[in-house]
Amino acid sequence: MKQKLNLDAWNRKEHFLFFKQMDEPFFGITTTIACTKAHEKAAELGVSFFTYYLHKTLVAVNEMEAFRYRIIEDEVFIFDRIDASATILREDKTFGFSLIEFDENISAFAEITKKEIARIQATSGLFTREYPENLIHFSALPWINFSSFSHARSYSWPDSCPKISFGKMMTDESGKKSMSMSVHVHHGLMDGYHLGEFLTFFEEVMNR
Repeated sequence: MKQKLNLDAWNRKEHFLFFKQMDEPFFGITTTIACTKAHEKAAELGVSFFTYYLHKTLVAVNEMEAFRYRIIEDEVFIFDRIDASATILREDKTFGFSLIEFDENISAFAEITKKEIARIQATSGLFTREYPENLIHFSALPWINFSSFSHARSYSWPDSCPKISFGKMMTDESGKKSMSMSVHVHHGLMDGYHLGEFLTFFEEVMNR
């Protein structure tokens, strides 16, 4: 499911060694994503909008090799598939970390997501299962139209998972819908160019 990257043959070896030693090796951006067509498509398919844009996020993540890199014991590995650990809200307003496995088929993915949401909502606590390393950390804040974003981080805990968050869906006077999106990534594994590639592809799949 994963293979080790040959650092000596990697053109970013110096970049990796430089950034991985930093106390805070992550960098991030906040942007606004058009989602009128995606919202319509989700309704057409009969899936929740959350499920739809989580699926498209994972489509884009799995398309981009840099987003499938993870650092394990100072080595870089390339995973064949990346899943999502999304924060799932409960009735008591606590949340739990989920594990939602990616499936290219949106109907199959919707069923996986529905079952995992129900499982989290029937549990208590933050950690409710074992979590693999082939993840992105995913969250939605549908109450907030944010223009910047930061994450709680422990510098002593080795972490190289991308962190992707979405805000409140907004509708303008013409009926066009949009929402804020935040992406934080490990600078040892990718640069602004790769992040730009990811966002361009994500917007493309959201508007298909």
